[in-house]
Amino acid sequence: MQTLARIPFFKDTSDIDLTAFDRRCTWKRYDQNEIVVDFEDRSSDVYFILSGDVRVLIRTAAGKEVILAEMKAGQFFGEMSAIDTVARSANVTALTRSELCIMPAAVFRELLFSSRSICEKVLRLLTGRIRESNARLTEYSVFDLKHRLYAELLRISAPRTGHDGQRIVSPPPFHHVLAARIGCRREQITRELSALDNEHLVEKSRGGLVLLKPKVLEARLAEAMRNEG
Repeated sequence: MQTLARIPFFKDTSDIDLTAFDRRCTWKRYDQNEIVVDFEDRSSDVYFILSGDVRVLIRTAAGKEVILAEMKAGQFFGEMSAIDTVARSANVTALTRSELCIMPAAVFRELLFSSRSICEKVLRLLTGRIRESNARLTEYSVFDLKHRLYAELLRISAPRTGHDGQRIVSPPPFHHVLAARIGCRREQITRELSALDNEHLVEKSRGGLVLLKPKVLEARLAEAMRNEG
């Protein structure tokens, strides 16, 4: 059944009747590599991901495209244009077959103004995204390429089950994708990962790229930050 109650973001929302908004949204499926929204689109809808994965790209003033994030089921995007009505600042493309709930900006704003719990969730989410953007901006300003790579690997990894102290990036990241995430060339990523492998700090496994000693990477980042200060 196509209902907002299926969307994790609206779980435990009890101060508003969501069924009154169901008919004002649409549900759409996207094929792999299909563009959901593009740079400078004038649309202002909000997209909730029910299944699948999407990639968010931003474009620098020089025209270079950088991967901002990869999002999965349970997350949403497009809220900025819904709030300020400014043209899209990013491209979003489906990485896999995906199903999305498309909510018009007017409906999204009505929900925000009608439900304190939803408004608080959105405020916390926006604050989190601003903090992450500030962290990445600091990394670009302070760190060289290899330290930006350390920070990105730590950010996109998760604790490795059954291996205390280790983390894993799963599925294993493509070198060109890592390059697009930190603003460099694929060949540079290959070189730096080889160096980490030689130091026995990372290794490839069937399930992903394993960070064998993430605390070493964290210590190197902390030292680089101190040296910069």
